[in-house]
Amino acid sequence: MNAIVIQQRGNPVAPNVKYIEDAPKPAPGLGEVLVRTEASALNSLDIWIGRGVPGIDTIYPFSSGSDGVGRVVEVGVGVESAWIGRRVLLNAAVVQNTTPHPDRVSVGEDIRMIGEHTAGTMREFFVAPATNVLDIGDIDPVKACAFGLTHLTAWRMLMTRARFQPGMILLVTGIGGGVALALLNIAKHFGCEVIVTSRHQSKLDRAMKLGANHGILDDGSDWSKAVRAITGKRGVDIVADSVGRAVHMSCIKSLARGGVLVTCGATTGGDANTDLSRVFWNQLTIVGSTMGDMTEFRAVSVLLKSGSIEPVIDSVHRPHNASLAFEKLESATQFGKIVIDWR
Repeated sequence: MNAIVIQQRGNPVAPNVKYIEDAPKPAPGLGEVLVRTEASALNSLDIWIGRGVPGIDTIYPFSSGSDGVGRVVEVGVGVESAWIGRRVLLNAAVVQNTTPHPDRVSVGEDIRMIGEHTAGTMREFFVAPATNVLDIGDIDPVKACAFGLTHLTAWRMLMTRARFQPGMILLVTGIGGGVALALLNIAKHFGCEVIVTSRHQSKLDRAMKLGANHGILDDGSDWSKAVRAITGKRGVDIVADSVGRAVHMSCIKSLARGGVLVTCGATTGGDANTDLSRVFWNQLTIVGSTMGDMTEFRAVSVLLKSGSIEPVIDSVHRPHNASLAFEKLESATQFGKIVIDWR
């Protein structure tokens, strides 16, 4: 089968990305479906796979990809044949079964990612547990693929982890990336006031056209005073961040009393300095968030199926031009999702 592979670890990643025509075709195992890929999309995770994820012994060449849409063409043992022919959207976060212990209670999920721990969607066929795909009917594959993982991540960040309520004021850092735009999409759907930041005025301008109420140009200095000015010195209820170290203190200083900083990543580094005095005195909460489960996936996908939310797509590429797609993602110039169309 045809596949996009990262041939070896390296930085930059794009030169190591190749399109091949002789990759082995996978077969569905117990409880799995085999999907003929119609569209797959890039995430920051694909770049980290190419550079080498700490703690993950990736065997190269490797097909990454944690966003995928396609038609089920075969099912494994234990899966109903009714799945065959259905167009499905993948949730790449596969929750692992944990072994019960008589003296301990497990409070966190153990997640293994399709496209990180196992081969992903950057190939003509991919496999996934039947429990991790959602029938999406006749929705356009490119649009659905651009929606998937980013909106799931944003939904968990806001709804599950930050306990978002309509009417809150939300700050989203680094607008232009897939998750940041998904956060804007969901917040505006619920009528929330949204402040966004970016290092690029052009991205702020585009975000304002999509419904952001305020844009702050991040020039590397502390922009929390601008947030305070916008909110009448009050601060925001939630900061949703994936930038990390470079903006952490500005995020903390932008929160209102009782506010929540929810983070799903740290593209500028995870070793941030914080202000614990401000955290306890203002009773702030800092929470982490990763992916989402199928209950959350179904909930957010209602917004896609109903047409309530349209994902932002930066560009669509053919599989043989995959290295250009990776190059675009590495440049951090994209505004929205970068999608591979396999049709």
